[in-house]
Amino acid sequence: QVQLVESGGRLVQAGGSLRLSCAASGLTFGTHAMGWFRQAPGKERQFVTFISSNGITYYADSVKGRFTISRLNAKNTMYLEMNSLKPEDTAVYYCAATPKATRLVVDLTYDYWGQGTQVTVSS
Repeated sequence: QVQLVESGGRLVQAGGSLRLSCAASGLTFGTHAMGWFRQAPGKERQFVTFISSNGITYYADSVKGRFTISRLNAKNTMYLEMNSLKPEDTAVYYCAATPKATRLVVDLTYDYWGQGTQVTVSS
């Protein structure tokens, strides 16, 4: 079955950097769009960024210029490089996968989800 496993989340000071990884198995990784979403306590899940199967990327305004999404199809892995982290970036970060190519900012578009990794940014 399909598995998405996130890693890399931890406590970091404001202004610091983190790299999250999402390792996929059980699917043809190169044909799937991949996304990152996050959910802070008491808030709804929020779109962060996606990368399409052919490498097109898109970012939420709140992370544009600070976060970079990438994928390495040979390793079935997606990455999220996060720089200049702010306390408001604190959340559980989820990776998601879909064979679809549209509406990639909408969580309902995604068929597969990881268990999440906690990112905490202290002020």
